[in-house]
Formats: sequence, structure tokens, C-alpha cells
Amino acid sequence: MNHTDSITFNAIYQQLYRRAFSFTKSYVHNDLTAEDIASEAIVVLWEQSKEKEIKNPEAFLLAILKNKALDYLKHEIIKEEAFTELSSRYAEDLQLRISLLEACDPSEVFETEIQKIVQDTLARFPEQSRLIFEMCRYGDKSNKEIAQELGLSVKSIEYHITKVLKALRIALKDYLPLFYFLFPAFFRW
Repeated sequence: MNHTDSITFNAIYQQLYRRAFSFTKSYVHNDLTAEDIASEAIVVLWEQSKEKEIKNPEAFLLAILKNKALDYLKHEIIKEEAFTELSSRYAEDLQLRISLLEACDPSEVFETEIQKIVQDTLARFPEQSRLIFEMCRYGDKSNKEIAQELGLSVKSIEYHITKVLKALRIALKDYLPLFYFLFPAFFRW
């Protein structure tokens, strides 16, 4: 087939498309992809035949089909590997979260690490701030009751509690979801 042949594109398409499609589909296992590859390959064959003589059009077409099918399959492997990697990471993350929840013993967590963080944070405050905070949170007294007992204004009590709570939120940032759940009254307003 060469550029002087009077064979039309439609004639080439009708002559070679079914074989090109069948060959491609046997490898890619997808009708739409096989149709696209077969059509594209025939267009390339047609365009090349207009520019130069192609002695064996079937072999030329087969080479184009082979390369396009290989490109498609290699791309599918890359997509599958990426999907598998993402699935694997997601599965690992899920398993980690499941393990953490299964191992979660709220009383143990609070009694050890969280309690130490709370104590260390409270120790950094002046005695009056600590006392006000402990009366409010552990003694379950209202701001008004604390103010009357200590001879301070309610605003002063709120100021001390706010300072301590802010420091605790920062110190306990990694534990807050669990802490809020277990001790909602601790951070009440």
C-alpha cells in the first residue's frame, strides 16, 4: 500500500478493523478500549500510507496494535499498583485505628498518662489558680460559690479557670477526643 493507491480510508477500515479489534480485545479484555486502539491504529496506518509506501500493511498495523495494547496494559498495571498501595495503606490505617480502640482502657489511660499531664500542668500555676480550678472541677463548686468562699469576684474565678483550661487543652491536645468524651464536665462552660 502506498500513497498512489486509490484505496480509500473506508475500504481499509472495513478490511482491517474487525481483525484489529479482535486481536486487541484478546489482550486488553475491554471492548471500548479495543475499539479505540483498533480505530487509532487504522488511522495511523492510513496517514502513514499517504506519506510513504507500506509494503506489508497488516504487519505494520499489527505492530501499531501491539504497541498501543502494551501501553494500555502497562498503564493498567501502574493504576492497579497505585490502587493496591492506597488500599494497603488504608487497610493498615484502619487496622491501626481498630487496634488502638480495642486496646483503649479509659480508666487506665486517665490514671496514668493523662493524670500526669494534668498534674504537671497544674503545678506550673500559682497556688490560687490551682485551688480555684480544683474547687471547680474536682469539688464541683460553681464559680459563684468559689468566689464567695475565697472572697473574689466571679470574673476573677472565671479568669483563673480559663487560664488553666487553656494550658490543659494545649498540654492534652493528643488526648482531647478521649478526654472530652470521658470527662465532659472537666471542660464545661
